[in-house]
Amino acid sequence: MSQNTSGTPVLLIDDEAEIRKAWSETLALEVYSPQAFADGAKALEILSPAWPGVVVTDLRMPGLDGFDILKAVRAIDPQLPVIIITGHGDIPMAVRAVRAGAYDFVEKPTDPEMLLSVVGRAAQMRALVLENRRLTEGTGRAYDIEKELIGNSPAMARLRDRIRAVAPADVNTVVYGETGTGKELVARALHECGPRRRGPFVALNCGALPDTLIASELFGHEAGAFTGADRRRIGRLEQASGGTLFLDEIESMPLSHQTQLLRALQAQTIERLGGKEEIRIDVRVVAAAKVDLEEASTRGAFRADLFYRIAVAEVSIPPLRRRNEDIPLIFMHYAARAAERHGLPLAEPAPSLFETLMRMPWRGNVRELVNFTERFALGIDPAPERPFEDAATGQTLPERIDAFERGVLAAALRETGGRIQMTARHLGIPRKKLYLRMQRHGLDRQDYAADEGVDNDPDKN
Repeated sequence: MSQNTSGTPVLLIDDEAEIRKAWSETLALEVYSPQAFADGAKALEILSPAWPGVVVTDLRMPGLDGFDILKAVRAIDPQLPVIIITGHGDIPMAVRAVRAGAYDFVEKPTDPEMLLSVVGRAAQMRALVLENRRLTEGTGRAYDIEKELIGNSPAMARLRDRIRAVAPADVNTVVYGETGTGKELVARALHECGPRRRGPFVALNCGALPDTLIASELFGHEAGAFTGADRRRIGRLEQASGGTLFLDEIESMPLSHQTQLLRALQAQTIERLGGKEEIRIDVRVVAAAKVDLEEASTRGAFRADLFYRIAVAEVSIPPLRRRNEDIPLIFMHYAARAAERHGLPLAEPAPSLFETLMRMPWRGNVRELVNFTERFALGIDPAPERPFEDAATGQTLPERIDAFERGVLAAALRETGGRIQMTARHLGIPRKKLYLRMQRHGLDRQDYAADEGVDNDPDKN
């Protein structure tokens, strides 16, 4: 982990003494500082907005239950992570807990490695939240990356860690991701988590503009610079000075304009079209692309010198199909927002709906899922099974078999915490064959590791 969580306090709430003892011993062995309580009301007395730990609570208890504790904790600090553990859990209850603000949901009997993994991520998040508050104290603008980039999957945790690492460096960055994965959200997160957060965030979609307008949009123009230019226009580079300029679909920018952009970034100066005044700028560029810009530069489709100027750092966004465990959380977040926006009550989704959604290919990624949640909230797509059936009919048999195989591999890796030898034995295949299948489906054992300290040597795992 990028943050040291050693010594982090963990508040344990459960009415069963044996469970409190077992959880305390497990956490203490990992150098956490567990504090166990049978009474939720007494446990809440030690919490404050500055408390640096994690709350782990059972769901069903006499007196205050897990949901009561969650509500009370969020009243103290909405960003204080609460992990709910229950022996009576199912998907609707998990969704209810997450909708109410729980960080994560773990079912009994609780696997110690799974509990440690979830507590570790929550502790790291808490440390970063408090650090962010410290850095932004007095600005009135604390940015909550957990609420903007939604998901508790290992892939999303790693994405947020990458953003937190890159953002403070204040260097030009390229964001890679398929259509609909949220590249602008990531660009904004890089801006908000970095030293330029008090400056402007300006976005320009290079693929949405005709070639004749790109220069005017980037550099601006003076009145009379060309036909129709009846007044001065400030360009995006000038608007973004002191902040961040987000250039979406930068691979679509013509080579001639790439040359102009490179010159501006090197000199940190521009001239408006039709003007003679040299204007100083101070801009960080975050560019988004759907293609490998380095490979495009070797083909001559993108300027190599511009690539090296803007790709000081890189961030890759995982497609939704590679983090399908986040789908219920994303669905409920956007469905609730859509229902509130339209003034409608939100219908409780059937458990089978989430099972269906998690099997879909989601070629349009989160954007496609958000569109579906809008239809669900409006009640104009009432047949839960239809989305999967529609998607399945568009797939060939080999594509459907591949999707099934990937799901089986991912489930086995998740169950074993990413341990290769154990996973291979569980599936009844040689390790080499497992590696080849994982490589084919783009699976990374680290995305499923229950403990980031797990040895990478497959013979030991």
